[in-house]
Amino acid sequence: MRDQLGQIIRFGVVGGINTGTFFGCYLLLHPWMPYFAAYTLAFLLSMVGSFFLNTYFTYRTRPTWKKFALFPLTNVTNYAVQSAGLYALVTWAGMDDRIAPLVAAVVAIPFTYLISRRILVSRSPGAEDDGPESGMEERQPSRLA
Repeated sequence: MRDQLGQIIRFGVVGGINTGTFFGCYLLLHPWMPYFAAYTLAFLLSMVGSFFLNTYFTYRTRPTWKKFALFPLTNVTNYAVQSAGLYALVTWAGMDDRIAPLVAAVVAIPFTYLISRRILVSRSPGAEDDGPESGMEERQPSRLA
C-alpha cells in the first residue's frame, strides 16, 4: 500500500512537470509557428518526456517500444474522461464552465493513473499484482535510450 501511495505521489509530480514542460515548449514554439502547430508539437514533446519520467521515476520500470506505442492511450483516456466530465458538470450539474474543466481534470487523474500503470508496469507470470514485490521489472538497460 505504501509503495502504491508513493507511485501516486510520483505520478502527480510527473503530471506537474509534464504540464510545465508542455506549456514551456508551447511558449517557445509559438513565435516560430502557427499556434496549433506549436500546441501539437509541444504536446508530443511533453508526452515523450512524460513516458520516460513515468517509466523511470513513477513506476520504476524500463521503457520498451511496446510501452512507448501504447502510452498515448493514457492521453486519449484522459481526454475522454475530461470531456465527458466537463459535459456532465456543465450540462447536468449546472457548474460554471470556467471551473468545470478543472474539476473534470481532477476527476480524470485516477483513470489516467490506472491506465498508465497498466501500460507501463508489466506483469510477471503468476503475479497477482503490479506492485514492486511481484510485478515490477528489475532495472535493466533501456531498449529505447
